[in-house]
Amino acid sequence: MAGYKAVVIGGSAGSIPVVTELLRALPLNFKFSVFIVLHRLKNVPSSMDVILAGKGKGIYIKEPDDKEVIQGHRVYLAPQNYHLLIEADHTISLDYSEPVHYSRPSIDVTFESVAQVYAAGVVAVLLSGANQDGADGLRSVIDQGGTAIVQDPATAEYPAMPQAALNRNKSAVAMTPEKIASFLQTLND
Repeated sequence: MAGYKAVVIGGSAGSIPVVTELLRALPLNFKFSVFIVLHRLKNVPSSMDVILAGKGKGIYIKEPDDKEVIQGHRVYLAPQNYHLLIEADHTISLDYSEPVHYSRPSIDVTFESVAQVYAAGVVAVLLSGANQDGADGLRSVIDQGGTAIVQDPATAEYPAMPQAALNRNKSAVAMTPEKIASFLQTLND
């Protein structure tokens, strides 16, 4: 399926095993950019980028710097305690404004900014979590013509977040982690 410019994955409690599965599923020669937003503890040192890099079969994963130019074939992990936004000039902006749904980084904030920049060229994936973050952001992705996928709540360790997203977004597609992985494998440009 050609035309996708960005994949954005949001997750919270219970999502790390699925994120690692999805990283392994990325096509070896993918050209799009991948953005991952995970809820993490704010004031505890984190090596999540190193942990995920070890799971992604040689994929380049990093926590971006503010104003970094976005490149294809890269996976960007939102730094803990910062919202990750995508700017119209295809740079990353890190923001320290108030938490959204008690979270910074907020999945909603990233989904909304990615939708504004990439429109129909974005695939947004919302995974397991215990709050409602991501539901409003998925609405933005859908409104801009993007593809919205939600982990089937029956397969989520914490089903509240995917269920909230499905309740608010009737056109979002619920998939098992295996089906999401299969879908991502089809996204070569």
